[in-house]
Amino acid sequence: MNVLIVDDELPARSRLRQLLEDGGLHRVVGEAGNGREALDLASRLEPDVVLLDVSMPGLNGIETAHHLNAFDKPPCIIFTTAYDDYAIEAFDARAVGYVLKPVRRERLERALQQAARLNRNLLSEIGKSSGMDGGRQHVCARVRGELRLIPVADIDYCHADQKYVRVHHRHGQDLIDDSLKMLEDEFAKVFVRIHRGALVAVSKIETLRKLDDGRLAVTLRGNHGNPPGEAADSLVISRRHLAEVRRRIRGD
Repeated sequence: MNVLIVDDELPARSRLRQLLEDGGLHRVVGEAGNGREALDLASRLEPDVVLLDVSMPGLNGIETAHHLNAFDKPPCIIFTTAYDDYAIEAFDARAVGYVLKPVRRERLERALQQAARLNRNLLSEIGKSSGMDGGRQHVCARVRGELRLIPVADIDYCHADQKYVRVHHRHGQDLIDDSLKMLEDEFAKVFVRIHRGALVAVSKIETLRKLDDGRLAVTLRGNHGNPPGEAADSLVISRRHLAEVRRRIRGD
C-alpha cells in the first residue's frame, strides 16, 4: 500500500518510515508535519493509508481525518497516539485502527491490515468519548485544484449556490461541497437558518432591518446591507424562521 506519514515530530516520522521500508510491503509516498500539509499531500498523492498523529498543533488528527474523509477517494486512517486510556478505549470500542507510541513493527503491521475508512459520525463519537475535540474548526474548499481551509469562526454566512454552498467569510467567498443541512447540524451552536437557502453566524448579526416590501433582513456587523454583488434576497428572513432567529439573537 501507498502510505502517507503525518506527525509534527521528525523522529516519529523517521521511525515510521524505517518500519515501513524495512518491512518491504508498503511504500511511503510522503511525509507531512501538520494537518494542513497532510491534506495538501493527500489530495495530490492519493495514498491508500494515512498514518495520522492524533496530537498536533493547528489541525489535530481528528479534524484532519474529518477533511480526509471528505475526499473523492478518501484514504484509510490509522491514528498514532500517546494518549491516555480514555482515547485508547474510544478507538478500541469502535474498531478504529491505532498504534501506540513508541510504535512497534508487529502492532503497525496489524493496524495496516485492519486499516479502514472512517465516516464523520464515527470520528465525532471518537472525539467526544475520548475527551478530545472531535468537531471541525474549519471547512474545506477547493480553489484552482488546491485545498483552502476556512476557519468556521471567520464565516459570516452561507447560502445555497446550485449544487454547492457558497461560504462568505472574512477574506472573501468560496464554494464548498458540504450541504447547508450538514453545516446546520454540525455547527448548530454557530449558525442559524434564516430561510431555506441560507445560514448566518449568530455572532455576526448586528441587527434586523425592515425592507421596503415589509420583509425583514439580517444586517451583519461591519456591513450595511448585503455585500456588493449579492442578491437582495440572500439575507432575508423567512416568516417560518423569524422566531428562531430572534430567539438566537437574544441568546435564549
